[in-house]
Amino acid sequence: MYRIVSAIFLAENIKKIEIEAPRIAKKRKAGQFVMLRNEANGERFPLTIADSDPEKGTITIIAQGAGKSTRELNRKEVGDTIADVVGPLGTPSHIENFGTAVSIGGGVGTAIAYPTAAALKQAGNYVITINGARNKDLVILEEEMKAVSDEAYITTDDGSYGFSGFVTQKLQELIDSGRKIDFVLAIGPIPMMKAVAEVTRPYNIRTMVSLNPIMIDGTGMCGGCRVTVDNQIKFACVDGPEFDAHLVDFKNLSDRNRIYLHEEKQSDEAFAHKCRLPQHT
Repeated sequence: MYRIVSAIFLAENIKKIEIEAPRIAKKRKAGQFVMLRNEANGERFPLTIADSDPEKGTITIIAQGAGKSTRELNRKEVGDTIADVVGPLGTPSHIENFGTAVSIGGGVGTAIAYPTAAALKQAGNYVITINGARNKDLVILEEEMKAVSDEAYITTDDGSYGFSGFVTQKLQELIDSGRKIDFVLAIGPIPMMKAVAEVTRPYNIRTMVSLNPIMIDGTGMCGGCRVTVDNQIKFACVDGPEFDAHLVDFKNLSDRNRIYLHEEKQSDEAFAHKCRLPQHT
């Protein structure tokens, strides 16, 4: 069992949770993730390691309550436990001094972009971060991203905070200004990552995206997380989760992520109904 030592909501339905996991804390690198299971009979699901403290022996994850398991996780508080936390899994981010690196996080994807942005800064890059959200209330990790950035921008779809528009518009603005950009990392919803890839493609800017397809075991055995990259089948859990954005088949990724929408909706509705039932002791 893994004990929760800190749990706070960063925004509506988005929770930052610090967990005691000393061995994972010592070994994890930027870009890696863990597989969690809330209870012994629960489903496994992946979350990226947003941060770690080897001295305290803790890792930090950020979960958006999008389905039954993540909503269940976000109901847990300090002192509660998680049945299983397995990791670190996945291939770490490739970090080097590219020159000028842009790290883009869309929504809760900012939680994944943050550790890689920090590693890029530590490697000597000039780091520009673009943190996008639908509105001001959903912006997360603003101060943390600023701390690892030479330039930091916030964008909101509705214009309620920062730059009014999408992360792709801000990226295009930077490119149009004549800035030499050597590397781009984009993490967020599939349409956003695809759009970033199309912005950088004409300029041959090296662009990576972190994929989060349906995943069951996180070790390459189930094959559920297969993605098509450069017309080849890859497993996001072991070959990724980061891949060359210009080679990813985003349509295939989107189609596969929608396979179980009906079952996911049924599970989520059943969980919501259970939460509304009166609790008897």
